[in-house]
Amino acid sequence: GYGVGSSGALVAAIYDRYAHDKITVLENLTRDKLLRLKQVFAKMESFFHGKSSGLDPLNSYLSLPILINSRDNIESTSIPSQNPNGKGAVFLLDSGSVGETAPMVQIFMEKMKQEGFRKVIKDQFIKYTDACVEDFISGNVKSLFGNIKQLSHVVLDHFSPMIPKEFHQLWKQGIETNAYYLKLCGSGGGGYILGFTEDFDKAKEALKGHRLEVVYNF
Repeated sequence: GYGVGSSGALVAAIYDRYAHDKITVLENLTRDKLLRLKQVFAKMESFFHGKSSGLDPLNSYLSLPILINSRDNIESTSIPSQNPNGKGAVFLLDSGSVGETAPMVQIFMEKMKQEGFRKVIKDQFIKYTDACVEDFISGNVKSLFGNIKQLSHVVLDHFSPMIPKEFHQLWKQGIETNAYYLKLCGSGGGGYILGFTEDFDKAKEALKGHRLEVVYNF
């Protein structure tokens, strides 16, 4: 319930240990094999979430970043090397509470019945998410932070039930001061929140009293 793929890791481990006709990570992983794995993992992980894409277990099983071009077009990819001395960072912010995925998925599905919300998802959420992925993979840090700010704004405006109440103000503060930008991990509701900053010392100061963990340096 922390949004960083622990149920996915468990599903991958169970498949690795007990699956018949197992697709192994050592063989040539064609797109068909990746999709077959994804389908199996989606069925298994739905035990935890009510509904699952199967991507978290797939990511965990392969130990590789996965690029999702569309539902049926997924591929493994690579990300730029870290700059260990860089000031910028991607970090995890611990909300201190566990989030339940199934209720959050339920809220999202209900909201998707509204045409206005579907339009926001298509015209804003997907647009900025795709731009962030593109920027991150190509190492375009300047553009990435512009798009992350927009994405953070969209989430605050339209996904507020998924953001723990005590973090609404911190979320807003990041956007207003540009000290950091926050993004939901998994379905939200608790667990970890993902943070992006161009100056980790500045972000640390602004988020004093909270537990932060750096996962990538720019």
